[in-house]
Amino acid sequence: MIFNVVIEPRALVDIQNAIDYYESKQSGLGEYFYKVIDEHLDTLSKNPFFEIRYKDYRGLPTKKFPFIIFYFLDEKLKTVYILSVFNTSMNPAKYPL
Repeated sequence: MIFNVVIEPRALVDIQNAIDYYESKQSGLGEYFYKVIDEHLDTLSKNPFFEIRYKDYRGLPTKKFPFIIFYFLDEKLKTVYILSVFNTSMNPAKYPL
């Protein structure tokens, strides 16, 4: 079963900010970050049943970068709503949920 993945505007901003940051540190690193995120989104489309972090919100930590993809799963609509791509190096009190 494949789930639709919808990236909310806030999450798009999170992703773009991270790409810009990593690209400013090393050429190609931003592109690599995007590839890692894209792979995780592909994983969520196939298996979105990761740990519930807060109420109905789930989180999938990324590999190789300090980020968590926060999302809401609507099982009836078979849709994953990406709410935030959060940098875990930031203060956990700033979690977007």
